[in-house]
Amino acid sequence: MDNAFVWDNNFVTGFDDLDQQHHVLVDLFNELNHAMLNPLGDRDGMLADVYGRLLAYTEYHFREEEDLMAQYGVDMRHVQNHRSMHQQFVQQIQTLWTQRATMSDPSATLVGFLTSWLGLHILGIDQSMARQIIAIQGGMSPSKAYEIEVKFHDNGTQALLRLIGKLYTALSAQNMQLALANQNLEDRVVLRTQELEAANARLRAVSRTDALLGIANRSHFHERLEQICALALRGERPVGVIMIDVDCFKAFNDRYGHLRGDECLQKVAKALNACLHRTSDLVARYGGEELVVLLPDTNLEGAQEVARRMVQAVAELAIPHQGSVAAEIVTVSAGVCSQIPYPGKEGDSGSAALLACADAALYRAKAQGRNQFAVG
Repeated sequence: MDNAFVWDNNFVTGFDDLDQQHHVLVDLFNELNHAMLNPLGDRDGMLADVYGRLLAYTEYHFREEEDLMAQYGVDMRHVQNHRSMHQQFVQQIQTLWTQRATMSDPSATLVGFLTSWLGLHILGIDQSMARQIIAIQGGMSPSKAYEIEVKFHDNGTQALLRLIGKLYTALSAQNMQLALANQNLEDRVVLRTQELEAANARLRAVSRTDALLGIANRSHFHERLEQICALALRGERPVGVIMIDVDCFKAFNDRYGHLRGDECLQKVAKALNACLHRTSDLVARYGGEELVVLLPDTNLEGAQEVARRMVQAVAELAIPHQGSVAAEIVTVSAGVCSQIPYPGKEGDSGSAALLACADAALYRAKAQGRNQFAVG
C-alpha cells in the first residue's frame, strides 16, 4: 500500500530534533491512511488508537517548537502566528475527525488534509522559524530576522502552491459533506447522538488524567515514555526517570484516615509538579502512593537536581505524619536514573531498563533511611 506522504530533502529544517519529530508525524499520517483503507479486523478500534496517538504526538511536537522559539528569542510576531497555526490545526483535525462519518471518502479528505498541512507546516512556518533561529545564532536581531522572512520568498514557493491546491480540494470536499449533513440533520439526530455517546465513552475509557491527583495517569506516562525513548534513541540523547514513593503512606492512612490520605497525595502531586519548569517534563501517578517523573533530554546531573528539589518541596509542605519512621512530617523517597534508551531484548524500546534502574534506586533510597534520593 502506497504512503500518503513521501519525505524528501525539501522538508529538512536543519534542526535534527524537529526533523525527527516530523518523521514521526509522517509515519503516523501514513499509519492512519493504511488503517482507514484496511477492510479487515477491528477497523474502528485501530482508527481510534492511531488518531489518539497522532493527536497526542502533534500536541507534544507543537510544545517542542514553541519551547525552541522561546529558547532563541524568536520575534513575537512570528511566535504568535506560529502558535495560532498550531491551535487552528488541533481544532481543524478534531472537527474533521468527528465529522468523518458524514464523508463519502473520509480517507481522501482526512489524510489529504493532514499531508497537505504537514507539507505547508514544514515548508512554510517551520522552515521560516529555522532560518530565523540560524540568523539569530549568527548575531542578527530577532526583529531583523523576522523582517527578512516577511520580505523575501523561500525556495519552497512552487511546492507550497501545489500543496495549497491539494489542501483547498480537501477542505472543499469536507465543506460539501458538512452541507449535505446539515440538510439531513433531522433524520440523523438519533444516530449522531449515539455516535457522540460512544465517542465520549471511548474518550473516558482512554482518559490520560488521574482523577484524584489531576496529573497524568500510568497509561499516559507509558505512552509518552515510548515516544520520548524513540526520539532520544534517534538523537543519542539521555532520558531521565525519577520513581517517587510517599514514605510510610500506609501508616499515614491508618492514623489519619483515607480522606486525609487523598488530600496528602494531592498536595504532594502539586508540589512535585511545581518543581518542573519545562512543558516536555511529566509527573504521573504510577500506582497507589507511587509517582513517576519523565525528563526528556536530561542527563544524570540534571535529573538529580530535579529529584533534590522534589524531596525538599514535599518536606517543606510540613504535613504532620506521626506514624513515619523517616520524619514527623510527610516525606518522599526517590530513585533517579538517566541513560540513552538503547533497545533491549524482545523489541523493548529501552524504557523497561530505565524504569528498572529508577526502581532499584528507589529501593536503595528507602533502605538508606527514606526522605532522600538515590541514583541508579
